Amino acid sequence: MTYRTLLTLQSCCVLVLALPASAEVPESYRKAWSNASERIDANIERYRKGDATIEVVGDDGQPVPGASLAIEQKTHEFLFGCNAFVLGQMGDKNGKYEETFARLFNFATVPFYWEGTEPVQGQLRYEEGSPDRWRRPPADRYLPFARKHGITLKGHPLLWHAYNPPWLPKDAEELKKLYQKRFAEIAARYAREIPIWDVVNESLVCAKDYPLNSPDRAYVAWAFREVVKVFRPDNLLMINEVTSFHRGAGEENAYFRQVRQLINDGVDVRGIGFQFHFFSFEALEKYLSDPSYAPQKLLDTYESFAALDRPLFVTEITIPTPPEDGEAVQAEAVGNLYRLWFSAPRMAGITWWNLGDGTAVKGENKAMGGLVDDQLDPKESYRTLDKLINQDWKTKLSMKTDASGKARFRGFLGKYTVRATAGGREQEFEIEVFRGGDDRHKIVVRGR
Repeated sequence: MTYRTLLTLQSCCVLVLALPASAEVPESYRKAWSNASERIDANIERYRKGDATIEVVGDDGQPVPGASLAIEQKTHEFLFGCNAFVLGQMGDKNGKYEETFARLFNFATVPFYWEGTEPVQGQLRYEEGSPDRWRRPPADRYLPFARKHGITLKGHPLLWHAYNPPWLPKDAEELKKLYQKRFAEIAARYAREIPIWDVVNESLVCAKDYPLNSPDRAYVAWAFREVVKVFRPDNLLMINEVTSFHRGAGEENAYFRQVRQLINDGVDVRGIGFQFHFFSFEALEKYLSDPSYAPQKLLDTYESFAALDRPLFVTEITIPTPPEDGEAVQAEAVGNLYRLWFSAPRMAGITWWNLGDGTAVKGENKAMGGLVDDQLDPKESYRTLDKLINQDWKTKLSMKTDASGKARFRGFLGKYTVRATAGGREQEFEIEVFRGGDDRHKIVVRGR
């Protein structure tokens, strides 16, 4: 029996024995999202777009009025991501996996769990050709993948109390020395090509028997200070926390208080991550009716964290697919949440957790939380995101320059191609629309 067949049988058993026939979307849920729509739309317009002016001149430097411009956005500044934990592990579907991934995502999470990178002390698994482990490909595999598809990489995680090899010592000081060695090895090998890192994961729910744990969680500040010594100044070094810390804005949120204290103490936390996992259909149903996850409250939470002046990321997302009519339920939740996350001030990226059904960690596959099925065929949620990312949130315009040779537009942040046609000549240029930059672009049409 193959691994995939076993997954399918396990999933079938769970569905038959334990799960509800369908998930209902409460009317209160739809009303709350309808009421938040105006705020979300206004935030997207404010935070995800920029103004640009294109000035067309000829060889002589004189303005060219009436030049035709075809303006098309090619890439997003915003990071839309997914973990790529099964890269190269899908057999004859490897090509389909890459294509399906790259159509939506410009951001990929790379597994650096210690149990996977060094299962036996001294035997590192970074190079391609290392013994294969499911959901733990060697990190070297991701570098050509990223270059080929223009994908930004994130390493996850440098320090976590879970998924560690059994040979680690129980003594805190011995363990710290091994962490220092681990940080230096990873930084030397990957800091240049992997710009973003989860330094500490889930410290607020740290296991009590973890050797570095203490009531004040001082190991978090220690880890960041050690990592800063060996990673690059331009690496985005993040803290990451579990789903429950979406609840509550500002002072009432323990995660907010923790991060603010770290920053106040001079700890170089450069990014803040939030998970958003619902690993069962029952959990999804509770979420749909839970007022503490209402869109207005989620936005209030993100806005309070934005005051800490660090980029925010939704780092891990699982939204289940109920067995009957489930694709529509999943897609509705996904569409609403992505619009909200895309609208939140200081939000810099959103990462889905498992692209395909059957590719999650053991115990989580029952949620059917993929955007595609186990054959990598798109579900309704994938099509919803495809429309948002590749159509609704990409700018494409046709316009002409005015009497002064200028054309002004407001578009989503990212890189663009501009085809300028004047006097029977056509030329193509690249520009970038970004916040806080020079929004004036002078292009010269040669031969006029």
